Amino acid sequence: MSGREPVGELSEGFSAPGATPTAWAEVDEVLTSAEMFLLASVRRDGGPDVTPLPAIWDGGALHVAIAPHEQKAKNLLADARCVLTTGSPALRSGLDVVVEGAAERVTDPGRLHELAALWRSRLDWPHEVVDDGFRDPGGRTGHVFAVVPTMVLAFAKGEAPAQTRFRP
Repeated sequence: MSGREPVGELSEGFSAPGATPTAWAEVDEVLTSAEMFLLASVRRDGGPDVTPLPAIWDGGALHVAIAPHEQKAKNLLADARCVLTTGSPALRSGLDVVVEGAAERVTDPGRLHELAALWRSRLDWPHEVVDDGFRDPGGRTGHVFAVVPTMVLAFAKGEAPAQTRFRP
């Protein structure tokens, strides 16, 4: 999101009476600490494609590394619109977060080195920066994409469930 902290707007129609908006700090913590996300993208024929993958939240964007031959990379290169989700599998506790945006390739060597260091420190997943992407220890190369949110939804579960919307 932008450089300033987003302010959440409670969606009263989808929240319990007396619920309060989720604070951005809680959403930021979920995005920063999550290791796995579900990526939903659009196939060239217009059909949906959903797959689990690791992602890194940094600098107001979610970052994913995807091999160029994978369906999700082909999808994002043809239609950048996508959604990433993460959260708790529990019904009555936790916070689920949905990030909507458009994926853009990251090719700047300096930024790729920063992201490779984050992948190693947060996920213990070493990547080497090569050309305009990553290479893993198995020799597989990948594009790196950044998804800057156009909207973030937070679904708080518990005694007073709440849906909070954040926009840039």
